Amino acid sequence: MEHEQMLRLLGAVSQGDRKSFEQLYNATSGQLYAVCLKILVRKELAEEAMQEAYVRIWHNAGDYQVGKGTVLTWMVSIARYRALDLIRYHKIRKEELLDKSDLYNGFDNETDNLALKSEQKLNLERCLEDLDAQQKQAIHLAYFNGFSHHEVTHYLEKPLGTIKSWIRRGLLSLQRCLAL
Repeated sequence: MEHEQMLRLLGAVSQGDRKSFEQLYNATSGQLYAVCLKILVRKELAEEAMQEAYVRIWHNAGDYQVGKGTVLTWMVSIARYRALDLIRYHKIRKEELLDKSDLYNGFDNETDNLALKSEQKLNLERCLEDLDAQQKQAIHLAYFNGFSHHEVTHYLEKPLGTIKSWIRRGLLSLQRCLAL
């Protein structure tokens, strides 16, 4: 769906038009769900975050500002923040997020085929196990879940400098380990 069409739908939603909201939902729900699932990993939490995001979109459609990005970008940011809020609310901890079966969910088949073969995955997993818990969690959130450094600071409730240090030292350790 084109930006202009989404903009018209969002304008109608701000006036309480349920049919336009349904069309907007049908056009964007797949993308917003993917964002929520990537962050939260668990299907039921992703669905909850998406529902909350659409409630917020319904109530705040009139707040959208054209000069600050596309309608879809605005909606994705709402979904992202809802997902991050759920992480904090449900107190999801690293044990759940760092489950080895979820470790490589962020890689699509194309990346998988181009970058990481099974032996390389095993080496990476081995090297990740050697990191301390804080470094491992910060790297996982930033590189496997796609969090920005600021989002990692919100999640871990630590200062930005600390998060950057953990990530930098962890990446240096990974680089040394993988070079062996």
